[in-house]
Amino acid sequence: MKEGLRQSMAWLHTWTGLVFGWLLFAIFLTGTLSYFKEEINHWSKPEIRSYPLDPVASLDMAQRYLEANAGNASSWFIRLPNDREAALSVSWRDPNGGGRRGFTGKELDAHSGEPVEARESRGGEFFYRFHFQLEMPYPWGRWLSTLCAFIMLLGLVTGIITHKKFFKEFFTFRPGKGQRSWLDGHNAIGVLVLPFHLMISYSSLVLFMYLVMPAGILASYGNPNSYFNDLFGRDETPKVAGVAAPLVPLSGLYAKVQEQLPGARMGYIQVHNPGDQNARVTFTRASADNVAYQRSANWTFDGATGALVAQGAPESAAMMTSFTFAGLHMGNFAGPWLRWLYFVFGIAGTAVIGTGLVMWLGKRQLKHAKSERLPGELRLVEVLNIVSMSGLLLGVAAFFWANRLLPVALEGRADWEVNAFFLAWLLALPHAVLRPGRRAWGEQLALGALAFALLPLLNALTTGQGLNHSIAMGDWAMAGFDLTALGTGLFLAWAASKMLRAPKPAKQRAPRVAKAQAVEAGGC
Repeated sequence: MKEGLRQSMAWLHTWTGLVFGWLLFAIFLTGTLSYFKEEINHWSKPEIRSYPLDPVASLDMAQRYLEANAGNASSWFIRLPNDREAALSVSWRDPNGGGRRGFTGKELDAHSGEPVEARESRGGEFFYRFHFQLEMPYPWGRWLSTLCAFIMLLGLVTGIITHKKFFKEFFTFRPGKGQRSWLDGHNAIGVLVLPFHLMISYSSLVLFMYLVMPAGILASYGNPNSYFNDLFGRDETPKVAGVAAPLVPLSGLYAKVQEQLPGARMGYIQVHNPGDQNARVTFTRASADNVAYQRSANWTFDGATGALVAQGAPESAAMMTSFTFAGLHMGNFAGPWLRWLYFVFGIAGTAVIGTGLVMWLGKRQLKHAKSERLPGELRLVEVLNIVSMSGLLLGVAAFFWANRLLPVALEGRADWEVNAFFLAWLLALPHAVLRPGRRAWGEQLALGALAFALLPLLNALTTGQGLNHSIAMGDWAMAGFDLTALGTGLFLAWAASKMLRAPKPAKQRAPRVAKAQAVEAGGC
Protein backbone atom coordinates (compact mmCIF):
# COMPACT_ATOMS: atom_id res chain seq x y z
CA MET A 1 0.00 0.00 0.00
CA LYS A 2 2.85 2.36 0.87
CA GLU A 3 4.60 1.64 -2.42
CA GLY A 4 1.30 2.06 -4.27
CA LEU A 5 0.80 5.54 -2.78
CA ARG A 6 4.37 6.52 -3.66
CA GLN A 7 4.00 5.39 -7.25
CA SER A 8 0.66 7.19 -7.56
CA MET A 9 2.23 10.39 -6.29
CA ALA A 10 5.13 9.91 -8.71
CA TRP A 11 2.69 9.60 -11.60
CA LEU A 12 0.82 12.74 -10.51
CA HIS A 13 4.09 14.63 -9.97
CA THR A 14 5.37 13.65 -13.41
CA TRP A 15 2.36 14.38 -15.55
CA THR A 16 1.15 17.58 -13.89
CA GLY A 17 4.75 18.80 -14.06
CA LEU A 18 4.91 18.07 -17.77
CA VAL A 19 1.54 19.55 -18.74
CA PHE A 20 1.98 22.77 -16.77
CA GLY A 21 5.78 22.89 -16.64
CA TRP A 22 6.24 25.03 -19.75
CA LEU A 23 3.94 27.74 -18.43
CA LEU A 24 5.28 27.44 -14.88
CA PHE A 25 8.80 28.03 -16.20
CA ALA A 26 7.70 31.35 -17.71
CA ILE A 27 5.76 32.35 -14.58
CA PHE A 28 8.70 31.58 -12.29
CA LEU A 29 11.29 33.30 -14.48
CA THR A 30 9.31 36.51 -14.94
CA GLY A 31 8.33 36.48 -11.26
CA THR A 32 11.99 36.19 -10.32
CA LEU A 33 12.85 39.17 -12.53
CA SER A 34 10.08 41.09 -10.76
CA TYR A 35 12.07 41.12 -7.53
CA PHE A 36 14.19 43.74 -9.28
CA LYS A 37 11.29 45.48 -10.98
CA GLU A 38 12.34 48.96 -9.85
CA GLU A 39 15.96 48.40 -10.91
CA ILE A 40 14.80 47.21 -14.35
CA ASN A 41 12.58 50.29 -14.56
CA HIS A 42 15.59 52.47 -13.84
CA TRP A 43 17.70 50.75 -16.51
CA SER A 44 14.81 51.00 -19.00
CA LYS A 45 14.62 54.79 -18.54
CA PRO A 46 18.22 56.01 -18.43
CA GLU A 47 17.10 59.63 -18.86
CA ILE A 48 15.99 59.67 -15.21
CA ARG A 49 19.01 60.34 -13.00
CA SER A 50 19.48 59.37 -9.36
CA TYR A 51 20.07 62.00 -6.66
CA PRO A 52 20.39 61.94 -2.86
CA LEU A 53 16.95 61.55 -1.30
CA ASP A 54 15.18 64.63 0.11
CA PRO A 55 11.47 63.89 0.72
CA VAL A 56 10.62 67.43 1.86
CA ALA A 57 12.13 69.09 -1.21
CA SER A 58 10.55 66.46 -3.47
CA LEU A 59 7.09 67.10 -2.01
CA ASP A 60 7.46 70.85 -2.46
CA MET A 61 8.51 70.39 -6.10
CA ALA A 62 5.66 67.97 -6.78
CA GLN A 63 3.08 70.32 -5.23
CA ARG A 64 4.35 73.31 -7.22
CA TYR A 65 4.22 71.34 -10.46
CA LEU A 66 0.73 69.96 -9.85
CA GLU A 67 -0.70 73.32 -8.79
CA ALA A 68 0.69 74.87 -11.97
CA ASN A 69 -0.29 72.09 -14.38
CA ALA A 70 -3.17 70.16 -12.81
CA GLY A 71 -4.97 72.70 -10.65
CA ASN A 72 -8.38 71.67 -11.98
CA ALA A 73 -7.83 67.92 -11.56
CA SER A 74 -10.10 65.99 -9.22
CA SER A 75 -7.21 64.10 -7.62
CA TRP A 76 -3.42 63.94 -7.53
CA PHE A 77 -1.05 61.07 -6.90
CA ILE A 78 2.59 61.50 -5.88
CA ARG A 79 5.31 58.87 -5.55
CA LEU A 80 8.49 60.11 -3.92
CA PRO A 81 11.94 58.94 -5.01
CA ASN A 82 13.46 56.21 -2.87
CA ASP A 83 16.60 54.13 -2.77
CA ARG A 84 15.27 52.01 -5.67
CA GLU A 85 13.26 54.52 -7.73
CA ALA A 86 14.97 57.65 -9.00
CA ALA A 87 11.96 59.49 -10.41
CA LEU A 88 9.62 61.86 -8.65
CA SER A 89 6.37 60.60 -10.18
CA VAL A 90 3.18 62.65 -10.31
CA SER A 91 -0.15 61.87 -11.93
CA TRP A 92 -3.61 63.33 -11.88
CA ARG A 93 -7.11 62.52 -13.01
CA ASP A 94 -7.75 64.70 -16.04
CA PRO A 95 -11.39 65.88 -16.26
CA ASN A 96 -11.04 66.00 -20.05
CA GLY A 97 -9.86 62.41 -20.44
CA GLY A 98 -6.10 62.05 -20.36
CA GLY A 99 -4.28 58.77 -20.62
CA ARG A 100 -5.07 55.35 -19.24
CA ARG A 101 -8.22 55.37 -17.07
CA GLY A 102 -8.36 59.14 -17.41
CA PHE A 103 -4.97 59.70 -15.75
CA THR A 104 -2.11 61.82 -16.96
CA GLY A 105 1.33 61.13 -15.51
CA LYS A 106 4.73 62.80 -15.52
CA GLU A 107 8.12 61.90 -14.16
CA LEU A 108 10.01 64.82 -12.66
CA ASP A 109 13.71 65.26 -12.08
CA ALA A 110 14.23 64.82 -8.34
CA HIS A 111 16.80 67.64 -8.29
CA SER A 112 15.16 70.38 -10.38
CA GLY A 113 11.50 69.38 -10.38
CA GLU A 114 11.34 69.73 -14.15
CA PRO A 115 9.60 67.07 -16.28
CA VAL A 116 11.94 64.45 -17.70
CA GLU A 117 11.22 63.35 -21.26
CA ALA A 118 12.03 59.72 -20.61
CA ARG A 119 11.51 57.03 -23.21
CA GLU A 120 8.25 55.17 -23.01
CA SER A 121 8.83 51.71 -21.54
CA ARG A 122 7.01 49.20 -19.39
CA GLY A 123 10.36 48.05 -18.02
CA GLY A 124 10.13 45.77 -15.02
CA GLU A 125 6.39 46.36 -14.85
CA PHE A 126 5.97 44.14 -17.92
CA PHE A 127 7.61 41.12 -16.26
CA TYR A 128 5.72 41.78 -13.03
CA ARG A 129 2.35 41.88 -14.82
CA PHE A 130 3.16 38.95 -17.09
CA HIS A 131 4.03 36.88 -14.01
CA PHE A 132 0.42 36.81 -12.83
CA GLN A 133 -1.61 38.02 -15.83
CA LEU A 134 0.24 36.36 -18.72
CA GLU A 135 -0.71 39.29 -20.99
CA MET A 136 -4.28 38.01 -20.97
CA PRO A 137 -7.47 40.01 -20.33
CA TYR A 138 -8.79 40.19 -16.78
CA PRO A 139 -9.51 37.81 -15.11
CA TRP A 140 -8.43 34.94 -17.41
CA GLY A 141 -4.69 35.40 -16.94
CA ARG A 142 -5.02 35.57 -13.17
CA TRP A 143 -7.16 32.47 -13.10
CA LEU A 144 -4.65 30.56 -15.21
CA SER A 145 -1.65 31.68 -13.13
CA THR A 146 -3.53 30.78 -9.94
CA LEU A 147 -4.21 27.31 -11.34
CA CYS A 148 -0.49 26.99 -12.09
CA ALA A 149 0.30 28.01 -8.51
CA PHE A 150 -1.94 25.22 -7.26
CA ILE A 151 -0.21 22.76 -9.62
CA MET A 152 3.18 23.93 -8.31
CA LEU A 153 2.06 23.36 -4.72
CA LEU A 154 0.73 19.94 -5.72
CA GLY A 155 4.04 19.14 -7.42
CA LEU A 156 5.99 20.06 -4.29
CA VAL A 157 3.84 17.87 -2.04
CA THR A 158 3.89 14.89 -4.42
CA GLY A 159 7.65 15.32 -4.88
CA ILE A 160 8.17 15.07 -1.12
CA ILE A 161 6.11 11.88 -0.98
CA THR A 162 7.80 10.38 -4.04
CA HIS A 163 11.39 10.79 -2.85
CA LYS A 164 11.63 8.74 0.32
CA LYS A 165 15.38 9.43 0.64
CA PHE A 166 14.54 13.08 0.61
CA PHE A 167 17.38 14.69 2.60
CA LYS A 168 19.98 12.12 1.63
CA GLU A 169 19.45 13.04 -2.02
CA PHE A 170 20.26 16.66 -1.21
CA PHE A 171 23.87 15.66 -0.53
CA THR A 172 24.12 13.44 -3.60
CA PHE A 173 25.35 14.72 -6.96
CA ARG A 174 27.08 12.59 -9.57
CA PRO A 175 28.28 14.74 -12.48
CA GLY A 176 28.73 13.32 -15.94
CA LYS A 177 26.15 10.56 -15.38
CA GLY A 178 23.56 11.77 -17.88
CA GLN A 179 20.00 11.25 -16.66
CA ARG A 180 21.27 10.44 -13.16
CA SER A 181 23.02 13.85 -12.95
CA TRP A 182 19.85 15.67 -14.01
CA LEU A 183 17.89 13.86 -11.29
CA ASP A 184 20.53 14.61 -8.66
CA GLY A 185 20.46 18.29 -9.59
CA HIS A 186 16.66 18.37 -9.60
CA ASN A 187 16.49 16.79 -6.14
CA ALA A 188 19.28 18.85 -4.58
CA ILE A 189 17.91 22.19 -5.79
CA GLY A 190 14.38 21.19 -4.85
CA VAL A 191 15.34 20.32 -1.27
CA LEU A 192 17.53 23.41 -0.86
CA VAL A 193 14.75 25.88 -1.67
CA LEU A 194 11.74 23.79 -0.63
CA PRO A 195 10.52 26.12 2.19
CA PHE A 196 10.76 29.12 -0.14
CA HIS A 197 8.81 27.38 -2.92
CA LEU A 198 6.12 26.15 -0.53
CA MET A 199 5.72 29.72 0.73
CA ILE A 200 5.63 31.21 -2.80
CA SER A 201 3.10 28.68 -4.10
CA TYR A 202 0.76 28.88 -1.10
CA SER A 203 0.97 32.68 -0.77
CA SER A 204 0.07 33.14 -4.44
CA LEU A 205 -3.16 31.25 -3.73
CA VAL A 206 -3.79 33.55 -0.76
CA LEU A 207 -3.25 36.61 -2.97
CA PHE A 208 -5.92 35.55 -5.45
CA MET A 209 -8.30 33.85 -3.04
CA TYR A 210 -10.94 36.44 -3.93
CA LEU A 211 -10.87 35.09 -7.50
CA VAL A 212 -10.88 31.38 -6.83
CA MET A 213 -13.21 31.44 -3.80
CA PRO A 214 -15.50 34.46 -4.33
CA ALA A 215 -18.70 32.98 -2.83
CA GLY A 216 -18.13 34.34 0.69
CA ILE A 217 -17.29 37.81 -0.61
CA LEU A 218 -20.35 37.97 -2.86
CA ALA A 219 -22.61 36.66 -0.10
CA SER A 220 -21.35 39.19 2.46
CA TYR A 221 -20.80 42.25 0.27
CA GLY A 222 -22.60 41.66 -3.01
CA ASN A 223 -20.11 43.97 -4.71
CA PRO A 224 -16.36 43.19 -4.82
CA ASN A 225 -15.56 46.93 -4.68
CA SER A 226 -17.21 47.17 -1.25
CA TYR A 227 -15.08 44.24 -0.09
CA PHE A 228 -11.85 45.90 -1.22
CA ASN A 229 -12.86 49.24 0.31
CA ASP A 230 -13.34 47.46 3.63
CA LEU A 231 -10.20 45.34 3.19
CA PHE A 232 -7.86 48.26 2.52
CA GLY A 233 -9.64 50.79 4.69
CA ARG A 234 -10.70 53.15 1.89
CA ASP A 235 -12.85 56.00 3.09
CA GLU A 236 -15.48 57.76 1.05
CA THR A 237 -14.08 60.94 -0.48
CA PRO A 238 -16.10 64.07 0.41
CA LYS A 239 -17.78 65.81 -2.50
CA VAL A 240 -16.39 69.06 -3.85
CA ALA A 241 -17.68 71.98 -1.77
CA GLY A 242 -17.24 74.49 -4.58
CA VAL A 243 -15.43 76.87 -2.22
CA ALA A 244 -11.83 77.63 -3.17
CA ALA A 245 -9.25 77.08 -0.44
CA PRO A 246 -5.47 76.87 -0.84
CA LEU A 247 -3.93 73.46 -0.19
CA VAL A 248 -1.69 73.40 2.87
CA PRO A 249 1.99 72.58 2.17
CA LEU A 250 2.32 68.83 1.75
CA SER A 251 5.77 68.91 3.29
CA GLY A 252 4.21 70.21 6.51
CA LEU A 253 1.81 67.25 6.60
CA TYR A 254 4.73 64.95 5.92
CA ALA A 255 6.45 66.41 9.00
CA LYS A 256 3.37 65.56 11.11
CA VAL A 257 3.53 61.96 9.91
CA GLN A 258 7.21 61.82 10.83
CA GLU A 259 6.39 63.10 14.32
CA GLN A 260 4.04 60.14 14.82
CA LEU A 261 6.31 57.57 13.18
CA PRO A 262 9.91 58.78 12.78
CA GLY A 263 11.70 57.42 9.72
CA ALA A 264 8.54 56.11 8.02
CA ARG A 265 8.85 55.96 4.24
CA MET A 266 5.91 56.95 2.08
CA GLY A 267 4.60 54.70 -0.66
CA TYR A 268 2.42 57.37 -2.22
CA ILE A 269 0.54 60.54 -1.38
CA GLN A 270 -3.00 61.03 -2.69
CA VAL A 271 -4.80 64.38 -2.81
CA HIS A 272 -8.56 64.55 -3.43
CA ASN A 273 -10.29 67.80 -4.40
CA PRO A 274 -7.09 69.92 -4.46
CA GLY A 275 -7.77 73.65 -4.10
CA ASP A 276 -11.22 73.03 -2.58
CA GLN A 277 -12.48 73.46 0.96
CA ASN A 278 -13.12 69.69 1.11
CA ALA A 279 -9.63 68.69 0.05
CA ARG A 280 -8.24 65.50 1.58
CA VAL A 281 -4.61 64.37 1.66
CA THR A 282 -3.73 60.73 2.39
CA PHE A 283 -0.21 59.52 3.15
CA THR A 284 0.33 55.77 2.76
CA ARG A 285 3.38 54.13 4.24
CA ALA A 286 5.67 52.27 1.85
CA SER A 287 5.29 48.50 1.69
CA ALA A 288 9.07 48.27 2.08
CA ASP A 289 8.71 49.31 5.75
CA ASN A 290 6.90 46.13 6.81
CA VAL A 291 6.59 42.50 5.82
CA ALA A 292 2.79 42.72 6.09
CA TYR A 293 0.53 45.40 4.69
CA GLN A 294 -0.91 47.48 7.55
CA ARG A 295 -3.99 49.68 7.25
CA SER A 296 -2.92 51.55 10.36
CA ALA A 297 -0.06 53.02 8.32
CA ASN A 298 -2.35 55.52 6.55
CA TRP A 299 -2.89 59.13 7.58
CA THR A 300 -5.66 61.32 6.14
CA PHE A 301 -5.54 65.09 6.62
CA ASP A 302 -7.89 67.95 5.85
CA GLY A 303 -6.17 69.61 2.91
CA ALA A 304 -7.47 73.08 3.77
CA THR A 305 -6.64 73.15 7.49
CA GLY A 306 -3.97 70.43 7.88
CA ALA A 307 -5.91 68.70 10.68
CA LEU A 308 -5.63 64.93 11.01
CA VAL A 309 -9.00 63.50 9.97
CA ALA A 310 -8.47 59.74 10.16
CA GLN A 311 -5.86 57.05 10.57
CA GLY A 312 -6.01 53.48 9.32
CA ALA A 313 -7.54 50.75 11.46
CA PRO A 314 -5.33 48.14 13.14
CA GLU A 315 -5.35 44.60 11.76
CA SER A 316 -6.97 41.51 13.20
CA ALA A 317 -4.81 38.42 13.63
CA ALA A 318 -6.44 36.76 10.61
CA MET A 319 -5.88 39.73 8.32
CA MET A 320 -2.32 40.19 9.57
CA THR A 321 -1.63 36.54 8.68
CA SER A 322 -3.08 37.00 5.20
CA PHE A 323 -1.21 40.25 4.59
CA THR A 324 2.01 38.68 5.86
CA PHE A 325 1.77 35.90 3.28
CA ALA A 326 1.18 38.53 0.59
CA GLY A 327 4.17 40.54 1.78
CA LEU A 328 6.40 37.48 1.88
CA HIS A 329 5.38 36.59 -1.67
CA MET A 330 6.12 40.02 -3.15
CA GLY A 331 9.27 40.64 -1.12
CA ASN A 332 8.89 44.44 -1.11
CA PHE A 333 10.27 44.57 2.43
CA ALA A 334 13.54 42.88 1.44
CA GLY A 335 16.78 44.84 1.56
CA PRO A 336 19.45 44.39 -1.13
CA TRP A 337 20.97 41.16 0.24
CA LEU A 338 17.64 39.51 1.02
CA ARG A 339 16.32 40.58 -2.40
CA TRP A 340 19.27 38.84 -4.05
CA LEU A 341 18.46 35.75 -1.98
CA TYR A 342 14.87 35.92 -3.26
CA PHE A 343 16.28 36.18 -6.77
CA VAL A 344 18.61 33.20 -6.36
CA PHE A 345 15.83 31.07 -4.87
CA GLY A 346 13.54 32.12 -7.72
CA ILE A 347 16.15 31.08 -10.27
CA ALA A 348 16.50 27.79 -8.38
CA GLY A 349 12.75 27.24 -8.68
CA THR A 350 12.93 27.92 -12.40
CA ALA A 351 15.78 25.39 -12.62
CA VAL A 352 13.76 22.75 -10.75
CA ILE A 353 10.97 23.10 -13.30
CA GLY A 354 13.40 23.07 -16.22
CA THR A 355 15.33 20.02 -15.04
CA GLY A 356 12.07 18.18 -14.47
CA LEU A 357 11.04 18.80 -18.09
CA VAL A 358 14.45 17.69 -19.35
CA MET A 359 14.36 14.51 -17.25
CA TRP A 360 10.91 13.51 -18.48
CA LEU A 361 12.09 13.65 -22.07
CA GLY A 362 15.57 12.25 -21.40
CA LYS A 363 14.30 9.01 -19.90
CA ARG A 364 12.00 8.35 -22.84
CA GLN A 365 14.67 9.26 -25.36
CA LEU A 366 16.83 6.43 -24.01
CA LYS A 367 14.23 3.93 -25.20
CA HIS A 368 14.60 5.25 -28.74
CA ALA A 369 18.37 5.81 -28.73
CA LYS A 370 18.90 3.48 -31.68
CA SER A 371 16.08 4.96 -33.76
CA GLU A 372 16.80 7.50 -36.47
CA ARG A 373 14.10 9.84 -35.21
CA LEU A 374 11.95 10.32 -32.13
CA PRO A 375 8.25 9.46 -32.12
CA GLY A 376 6.08 12.46 -32.92
CA GLU A 377 4.84 13.00 -29.37
CA LEU A 378 8.37 13.01 -27.93
CA ARG A 379 9.58 15.34 -30.68
CA LEU A 380 6.73 17.70 -29.76
CA VAL A 381 7.82 17.70 -26.10
CA GLU A 382 11.42 18.32 -27.17
CA VAL A 383 10.41 21.32 -29.28
CA LEU A 384 8.22 22.74 -26.50
CA ASN A 385 11.07 22.31 -23.99
CA ILE A 386 13.43 24.27 -26.20
CA VAL A 387 10.96 27.05 -26.96
CA SER A 388 9.69 27.40 -23.38
CA MET A 389 13.20 27.71 -21.92
CA SER A 390 15.88 28.95 -24.31
CA GLY A 391 13.23 30.64 -26.47
CA LEU A 392 11.88 32.54 -23.47
CA LEU A 393 15.39 33.74 -22.59
CA LEU A 394 15.74 35.05 -26.15
CA GLY A 395 12.46 36.92 -25.68
CA VAL A 396 13.73 38.56 -22.48
CA ALA A 397 16.95 39.62 -24.22
CA ALA A 398 14.98 40.96 -27.20
CA PHE A 399 12.87 43.10 -24.84
CA PHE A 400 15.98 44.79 -23.45
CA TRP A 401 17.58 45.22 -26.88
CA ALA A 402 14.38 46.83 -28.16
CA ASN A 403 14.48 49.23 -25.21
CA ARG A 404 17.83 50.56 -26.39
CA LEU A 405 17.38 50.35 -30.19
CA LEU A 406 13.84 51.60 -30.78
CA PRO A 407 13.60 55.36 -31.48
CA VAL A 408 12.94 57.25 -28.26
CA ALA A 409 10.08 59.24 -29.82
CA LEU A 410 8.40 56.22 -31.44
CA GLU A 411 4.64 56.21 -30.85
CA GLY A 412 3.52 53.17 -28.88
CA ARG A 413 7.14 52.43 -28.03
CA ALA A 414 6.37 50.39 -24.91
CA ASP A 415 4.08 48.13 -26.92
CA TRP A 416 6.84 47.55 -29.48
CA GLU A 417 9.15 46.40 -26.71
CA VAL A 418 6.54 43.83 -25.69
CA ASN A 419 6.07 42.87 -29.35
CA ALA A 420 9.83 42.26 -29.62
CA PHE A 421 9.64 39.94 -26.62
CA PHE A 422 6.86 37.82 -28.11
CA LEU A 423 8.28 37.92 -31.64
CA ALA A 424 11.67 36.58 -30.52
CA TRP A 425 9.94 33.94 -28.41
CA LEU A 426 7.75 32.96 -31.37
CA LEU A 427 10.68 32.75 -33.79
CA ALA A 428 12.31 30.20 -31.50
CA LEU A 429 9.54 27.78 -32.48
CA PRO A 430 10.32 27.28 -36.20
CA HIS A 431 14.03 27.14 -35.39
CA ALA A 432 13.41 24.37 -32.83
CA VAL A 433 11.25 22.50 -35.36
CA LEU A 434 13.77 22.73 -38.20
CA ARG A 435 16.94 21.93 -36.26
CA PRO A 436 17.88 18.70 -34.41
CA GLY A 437 17.13 18.90 -30.69
CA ARG A 438 20.64 19.23 -29.32
CA ARG A 439 21.70 21.65 -32.06
CA ALA A 440 18.59 23.77 -31.50
CA TRP A 441 19.34 23.95 -27.77
CA GLY A 442 22.95 24.92 -28.39
CA GLU A 443 22.25 27.51 -31.07
CA GLN A 444 19.50 29.26 -29.13
CA LEU A 445 21.55 29.27 -25.94
CA ALA A 446 24.55 30.64 -27.87
CA LEU A 447 22.42 33.41 -29.36
CA GLY A 448 21.05 34.20 -25.91
CA ALA A 449 24.58 34.28 -24.50
CA LEU A 450 25.62 36.78 -27.16
CA ALA A 451 22.52 38.92 -26.64
CA PHE A 452 22.91 39.16 -22.85
CA ALA A 453 26.69 39.54 -22.84
CA LEU A 454 26.53 42.47 -25.30
CA LEU A 455 23.81 44.33 -23.39
CA PRO A 456 26.31 46.31 -21.26
CA LEU A 457 28.13 47.40 -24.42
CA LEU A 458 24.85 48.35 -26.09
CA ASN A 459 23.87 50.36 -23.03
CA ALA A 460 27.20 52.20 -23.05
CA LEU A 461 27.00 53.01 -26.78
CA THR A 462 23.39 54.21 -26.78
CA THR A 463 23.17 56.07 -23.46
CA GLY A 464 26.74 56.81 -22.39
CA GLN A 465 25.96 55.17 -19.05
CA GLY A 466 28.10 52.08 -19.31
CA LEU A 467 29.70 50.26 -16.41
CA ASN A 468 32.55 52.76 -16.15
CA HIS A 469 30.08 55.63 -15.80
CA SER A 470 27.51 53.97 -13.51
CA ILE A 471 30.13 52.61 -11.09
CA ALA A 472 31.89 55.98 -10.93
CA MET A 473 28.55 57.73 -10.24
CA GLY A 474 27.51 55.14 -7.66
CA ASP A 475 24.49 54.15 -9.75
CA TRP A 476 24.44 50.54 -8.61
CA ALA A 477 21.02 49.80 -10.06
CA MET A 478 22.32 50.52 -13.56
CA ALA A 479 25.65 48.79 -12.92
CA GLY A 480 23.98 45.80 -11.26
CA PHE A 481 21.74 45.27 -14.28
CA ASP A 482 24.70 45.33 -16.67
CA LEU A 483 26.76 42.98 -14.50
CA THR A 484 23.83 40.56 -14.15
CA ALA A 485 23.31 40.59 -17.92
CA LEU A 486 27.01 39.87 -18.42
CA GLY A 487 26.92 37.01 -15.90
CA THR A 488 23.82 35.58 -17.60
CA GLY A 489 25.60 35.70 -20.94
CA LEU A 490 28.60 33.82 -19.58
CA PHE A 491 26.40 31.13 -18.02
CA LEU A 492 24.43 30.66 -21.24
CA ALA A 493 27.69 30.46 -23.19
CA TRP A 494 28.85 27.63 -20.91
CA ALA A 495 25.49 25.84 -21.34
CA ALA A 496 25.65 26.31 -25.12
CA SER A 497 29.15 24.84 -25.27
CA LYS A 498 27.88 21.77 -23.41
CA MET A 499 25.02 21.33 -25.87
CA LEU A 500 27.07 21.91 -29.01
CA ARG A 501 29.77 19.48 -27.91
CA ALA A 502 29.29 15.98 -29.31
CA PRO A 503 27.76 13.74 -26.59
CA LYS A 504 29.80 10.85 -25.32
CA PRO A 505 28.44 7.38 -26.15
CA ALA A 506 26.46 5.95 -23.28
CA LYS A 507 28.01 3.00 -21.46
CA GLN A 508 26.16 -0.29 -21.28
CA ARG A 509 24.51 -0.71 -17.91
CA ALA A 510 23.43 -3.80 -16.09
CA PRO A 511 19.64 -4.33 -16.19
CA ARG A 512 19.41 -4.34 -12.38
CA VAL A 513 21.15 -0.94 -12.13
CA ALA A 514 18.95 0.54 -14.84
CA LYS A 515 15.83 -0.70 -13.07
CA ALA A 516 16.98 0.73 -9.73
CA GLN A 517 17.61 4.12 -11.31
CA ALA A 518 14.16 4.09 -12.86
CA VAL A 519 12.57 3.52 -9.45
CA GLU A 520 14.70 6.27 -7.89
CA ALA A 521 13.57 8.65 -10.63
CA GLY A 522 10.07 8.28 -9.26
CA GLY A 523 8.47 7.55 -12.61
CA CYS A 524 9.86 10.69 -14.28
